Amino acid sequence: MPRFCSWITRVFIAAFALTAQAQTPIVGTQAPDFSLHDQQGALRKLTDFRGKWLVLYFYPKDDTPGCTTEACSFRDGQALIGSLRAQVVGVSIDDASSHSAFAEKHKLPFPLLADTGGAVAARYGSLSDWKIMKFAKRQTFLIDPKGIVRKVYLDVDPDTHASQVLADLRGFIGR
Repeated sequence: MPRFCSWITRVFIAAFALTAQAQTPIVGTQAPDFSLHDQQGALRKLTDFRGKWLVLYFYPKDDTPGCTTEACSFRDGQALIGSLRAQVVGVSIDDASSHSAFAEKHKLPFPLLADTGGAVAARYGSLSDWKIMKFAKRQTFLIDPKGIVRKVYLDVDPDTHASQVLADLRGFIGR
């Protein structure tokens, strides 16, 4: 039994080390570029959102309880967020067909990007790669109209996150 416990411990330490290696973008720096397809097959790039605020949120899995709560909160706040010249974009490692079903089921009016290899999540320090399982961490980046990271949310509560982002956007814009 001690050998098994030792092996399990090494696996968890190695998995934690893999997730800890990725650097989270620092506030005030250029947001890492991305180019991913959304749930409708359209290619979306960071540069597509220049000129408006971008709420780039990473989430673990389509149609799971916490991810659904978070997505629907952003959906419900979309009019207010849009009035501040901001765009919500979700990212997970699920594929475009999973995103499409999730968006359709919950009437999500914003793009969900398919980062199936996890490369973009890794660039944002938002990838958990346990080798046997990979997923995006629940994290959000508020990016200004020039592509600069203005706020990083590493500890996200799906129930209150959309309202927190909205309040922060208002603070940045002065409304």
